[in-house]
Amino acid sequence: MIRVVLADDQALIREGFRSILERDPEVQVVGEAVDGTDAVAVTRRLRPDIVVMDVRMPRTDGIAATAAICADPLLPATRVIVVTTYELDEYVFGALRAGASGFLLKDLDPDDLRQAVRLVATGEALLAPSITRRVIGAFARSRPRAPELADRLAQLTDREREVVVRVAEGLTNDEIADRLNISPTTAKTHVWRAMTKVDARDRAQLVVFAYECGLVTPAGP
Repeated sequence: MIRVVLADDQALIREGFRSILERDPEVQVVGEAVDGTDAVAVTRRLRPDIVVMDVRMPRTDGIAATAAICADPLLPATRVIVVTTYELDEYVFGALRAGASGFLLKDLDPDDLRQAVRLVATGEALLAPSITRRVIGAFARSRPRAPELADRLAQLTDREREVVVRVAEGLTNDEIADRLNISPTTAKTHVWRAMTKVDARDRAQLVVFAYECGLVTPAGP
C-alpha cells in the first residue's frame, strides 16, 4: 500500500486529489495538511511514502516545506511530488533544489496523478511533460559547481556512468536494461549504487548530478 499525505490550502483540491488517488486500491490517503508548516508536522507524524505538495500556501510555502521534509533524517523514505498551477522555472528550480522527486501541473489528467504517485513510490523521478531537459539544464547551470562533484564522479564505474546518463535521459530501469542489454535487476542495482556513491536521495537528484558534473550537456536556452 502506498501511503499519501495531501498538502494544499484549498479543501476542494485536497478532496479532489483524495477522490482521484483512492480509486487506486494500492493507494491510501492517510493525512491532509492546510499549509507548509502543517505539511511538515503531519509528515513527521505519519511518515507517508509520498507527499503531494502545493507550492503557494500560507505560513510556510510548499518549497520550504519540501526542503524540510527531504532534509529530515527521520524521513529517508518519504518522497515529495510538487503540484502547482503555475509552470514557472523558479518553481521547478525551487522544487529540485529542495529535493522533490516530482513536479506536476494541476491541469493533469486523473490517471496521470495516480501514475505519478506510483512512479515516485518506486523511486522514479517525474517531471511534467512540458518541463523539458532545457529547464533541468538551466537549473544545473545556475548552481556553482561544487569541488566534491569531481570526487563523486570519480567513484562511479564506467557502467554506472553510462546508467546515470540513461537516467538523465528519462529512461526507466526496464528501458535502461533494454538499451544496455542487461537485466532489469542489474539496471536497478547500478542505479542504486550510483545514487549511493554520489549521495543522491533519489533519481531526480541523480538527474541533477548528471547535469552538474557534466555527464549530460544541458540544451541551449
